[in-house]
Amino acid sequence: MQNKTIRTGLIGAGYIASWHAETLGRLDGVRLAAICDVNKSAAEEMARTLGVPAFTSLEDMIAAQVCDAVHVLTPPQTHCKLAVDSLHAGLHVLVEKPVGVTAAQAAQMAQVAAECGKTIAAGHNFLALPAYARLKAARDSGQLGRIASAEFNWRFPLVPMRSGPFNLWLLQEPGNLLLELGPHLYAFAQDLFGPVDILHLDLGMPIDLPGGSVRHQSWRILARAGEVDVTFNLSLVEGVDDRSVTLRGSSGLARLNFGNDTLEIHVENAADIILNPLIQEMSLSWQHLWEGATNGFRQLGSLNRKAPYGLSFSGMCGHFYQAVRNGTPMDPRFSMEAATGVMGAIERTLALMPAAPAPAARSRRKPKPSVMVIGGTGFIGRHLTRSLVAAGRDVRVLSRGKEGPFADLTNHVETVSVSLRDPEGLRRAMQGIDVVYNLAKSTDRTWEEALQNDVAVATGIAEAALDAGVRRLIYTGTIASYDMSDPHRPIHEDTGFGTDMTARNIYARSKAECERQLLALHHARGLPLIIARPGIVIGKGGPLQHWGLGRWHGAGAVRIWGHGRNILPFVLIEDVSDALIRMMDAKGIVGDNFNLIGEPIFSARGYFDAIHAHLGARIVVKPGFPYRFYLADMAKYVLKRHALGKKNASFASLKDWRSRAHLSPFRNDKAKERLGWQPTSDPAVFVEKAITGANLLGF
Repeated sequence: MQNKTIRTGLIGAGYIASWHAETLGRLDGVRLAAICDVNKSAAEEMARTLGVPAFTSLEDMIAAQVCDAVHVLTPPQTHCKLAVDSLHAGLHVLVEKPVGVTAAQAAQMAQVAAECGKTIAAGHNFLALPAYARLKAARDSGQLGRIASAEFNWRFPLVPMRSGPFNLWLLQEPGNLLLELGPHLYAFAQDLFGPVDILHLDLGMPIDLPGGSVRHQSWRILARAGEVDVTFNLSLVEGVDDRSVTLRGSSGLARLNFGNDTLEIHVENAADIILNPLIQEMSLSWQHLWEGATNGFRQLGSLNRKAPYGLSFSGMCGHFYQAVRNGTPMDPRFSMEAATGVMGAIERTLALMPAAPAPAARSRRKPKPSVMVIGGTGFIGRHLTRSLVAAGRDVRVLSRGKEGPFADLTNHVETVSVSLRDPEGLRRAMQGIDVVYNLAKSTDRTWEEALQNDVAVATGIAEAALDAGVRRLIYTGTIASYDMSDPHRPIHEDTGFGTDMTARNIYARSKAECERQLLALHHARGLPLIIARPGIVIGKGGPLQHWGLGRWHGAGAVRIWGHGRNILPFVLIEDVSDALIRMMDAKGIVGDNFNLIGEPIFSARGYFDAIHAHLGARIVVKPGFPYRFYLADMAKYVLKRHALGKKNASFASLKDWRSRAHLSPFRNDKAKERLGWQPTSDPAVFVEKAITGANLLGF
C-alpha cells in the first residue's frame, strides 16, 4: 500500500470516534471512508457531519468494499469479535483500549492478525506523546541511573460516578473501572519494564450508585516488574489533575505529566552545600518554563489541534499507518503482544478484588407505567423518576440503552430503548401512558445540528404524544433562553425571549425554538403542553463543576460568569421534581409555562464561600468579564471560519455573554400560586441539601 490512499472505517460512533475522525483528517495518505454503528441514528448523524456513508453492521460495511482498515471503537466486550471478523475480511485493525476484557482475547487477535498477514494495533495513545519519548531517552541514556521504583498515577475526577450518566460501560461492573482506566497506566509499565507481577490491591472511598451497587473511587495497586517496585494509583474523586509517571533512579528522578505532555528531570549536582539547592531549583524552574512555553506555543500555532490528548492520537495512528503502508512490524508500544501483557496484569489485579455482595432478592412484579420520562437517566430525570415512584406511580423510562440506574426499582420502573427519531417506536412506547415528561436535550456545535437533534426531536415526540392520546406533555425548556443581562429588569413568565434569537448561544436559541414550535402545535392541534423552565439545579447527584456557574479549570478553580455578586436563580433538585409532579394534575395550566426558581439565597460567590465553610474546600473563584469572553469567542470564530474552514461556525453576542451571568432577578410567584409549589426557603436546609449532603467532592 506504498502509494495508495488508505481508506478507513470507524466502527462505533460514540464520543471517542470524534477524536479518531479528527486525527484521520490530519494524516497524509489516509482518508475516512465510512462510519459503522448498530445505532442507526448515531451512525447517520456522524456520517452526515463527516460526509461519508453510514452502515449499521460490520458485514454491510465489509461487503461495500469501502475500507482498507478499521478502528474498533465500540464497548470493550465487543472488540475481539469485531477485530477478528475485520481481519478475516482482509482489513487492518486498530483497537481502542482496553483491547478486550481478557488477555486471551488480546492473544487471539494477535494470532489471527499474524495468520491473515494484517497489521493490528492497540490504542494505548499516551505512549505516543513526545514527552514520553524523552522520558525513555533519559532512562536509556543512564541519566536517571538504575531505576529502583516507579509510580503511575491516574488521579482525575470521574464525574459520572457522582452525577451520571450511570449506564456507561465502565460503571456497569466493579471491575470495569480498572479495565477502562488501567490500560493507560499498565501500558506505561509494560513498555518500560516488561511483564508486571501484581502483589496487592487496596480499594477505598466507596460510593453508592443509584440502584444500590457500590463502586470504589480509590485504587492502590502494589506490583513489581523485574527489580523495580511499581505502584499504580487511581483516584476518581474531585481533585487536582495528576496523570503522571514518576521514575526514581540512583542518579535522578523524572516525572512525566502525560495529561499535559511535559517532563521534568531532577538530577543531583556536585555544587557545595550552599549552592546545591539553588542550582537544583533553578534547573527545575528553567525546565518548567521551557516545557510550558513549548506546549503553549505548539497549541497556539496549531489552533489547539496539537493539544496533548489530540497529539497522542496523532502519534499512535501515525505509527499504525506507517506499519500498514510499509508492511513493517507494529511499533512495540502499540503491539497486540504488549496489550496481551497489559490485559494479563489487569486480570491478575481483578482476581484480588473482594467478592461483591449478592444482590438483595426482589419480587418480580411487572410495572404498569402510566408516566413516561424521556431523559430519565439524566440528573433531573433520575430524581423525578424516583420521586414519581415514591408518589405511587409506575414509570416507563426511555433510554438509549436497555438498562438504567433503577435496578432497585424494577417493580415500578421499566426501561425501554427507543430512538427519539423513530416515530412509530415512540408511539408504541406511549401506549397506555397518561403523562409524558420530555427532559431530553442535545449538545450541538452548529444551528443546523440543533435543528436536527433538538428541535426536530422535540416536535417528533410531541407528534407521537398527539397520536397516542397522551393527556399531558410536560416539556423542560431553560431559563437560559431569557435575556438576563439587565440587573434592573425582573424576569417572569410574561417577559418573553425576544423575537430575534440569532445572536444567542446555540443551546439557548435551540430551546427557545423548541418552545415556539411546541406552542404552535398546542394552538393548532391541541397539544396538551406544559412548559417548565428550571433554574440552576443543584443537589445530590448534581456535578460540582456546574456549567451554569462558570467556566471550570479542574475542580479547584472556576471563572464565573460575571462579577458573581448578584443572587443566582438556584433551585434544589427536590423542589424541581416536586413542581414537575404537581404539573401532572394541576387544573387550568395546559398551554402555560412556569419558571422553576428557588427562593433568593446565594450569589455565585456566596455559594462557593458556603462550600469552603461546610466542606473545607476553597475553590479559586475569578470574575469573568463579559467583554473578555466575547472577544475570545470572536477570535475563535474568526479562526474557525478562516483558518479551519468551518463555514457554519457562530459566536454569541456581548449581551448573550452578559446574560450567562444571570444578572436579572427572577420572580417565582406564578409557580407558587398556580401549582401550590413551595420551594425551600430556609438557608440552613438549602445548604444541607445543596452542599453538605450533595457529595460534591465524592468524599
